[in-house]
Amino acid sequence: MSNTASTSSAVNPANNRRIDYIEMPATDVKATKQFYIDAFGWKFTDYGPDYTSFEDGRLAGGFTKATSVPKGGALIVIYATDLADAEKRVRAAGGKIMKPVFSFPGGRRFHFTDPSGNELAVWSE
Repeated sequence: MSNTASTSSAVNPANNRRIDYIEMPATDVKATKQFYIDAFGWKFTDYGPDYTSFEDGRLAGGFTKATSVPKGGALIVIYATDLADAEKRVRAAGGKIMKPVFSFPGGRRFHFTDPSGNELAVWSE
């Protein structure tokens, strides 16, 4: 997550279990970034050549380097104040953990699929 995402959601109960960050694959991060700057005026923060984070004025997200962009490739990331509890709830509701909890700059997260196979993630500080 970007510093913006973690700052805007940091220990804010109003954000609990709400979509907080959208992450999408990009075969050309630089060109993708420029497209969204030109088309929509989004602001970006680069985290090396393979990742850039955006703010659109309402929601934050990022583009990560990928060799291809599969159909339905966006990763929806939900914020939780208690990551362990969120994982427990996902499992109890029938979700399948695809990537166990791991750390990244800004926090920790895990990925899961819902019963239809959609992959989402949950993150926390």
